[in-house]
Amino acid sequence: MNMNATNPPPIEVDVKSVHQWQTTRQDWVLIDCREASEYETASIDGAVLLPMSQWQNVSAKLDEFKDKHLVVHCHHGGRSMRVVRWLRENGFPSSQNMAGGIDAWSLEVDATVPRY
Repeated sequence: MNMNATNPPPIEVDVKSVHQWQTTRQDWVLIDCREASEYETASIDGAVLLPMSQWQNVSAKLDEFKDKHLVVHCHHGGRSMRVVRWLRENGFPSSQNMAGGIDAWSLEVDATVPRY
């Protein structure tokens, strides 16, 4: 799927698609924008923790992901949607919000991930 600034993907992607990408795609990064304490409570394998509260300090880390498709998640999808809107305005036009966040992940993909 060729995605660029002139033809960006939908702003949200469902958890089942993200789960499938874990085994079928190499060109993307799952970003967890929750706080460290939330990440310690429940996390998705392979997710990179970049808390929204420290977002002003992540530009160097984001540079590492310049050529990747970014998917962002939080608890239910509110914070991650704000992050995705910022990303789309700042050089990551194909970034997407994982709809429903880690709560939906626990309900629809992996019940071993604790709900909180």
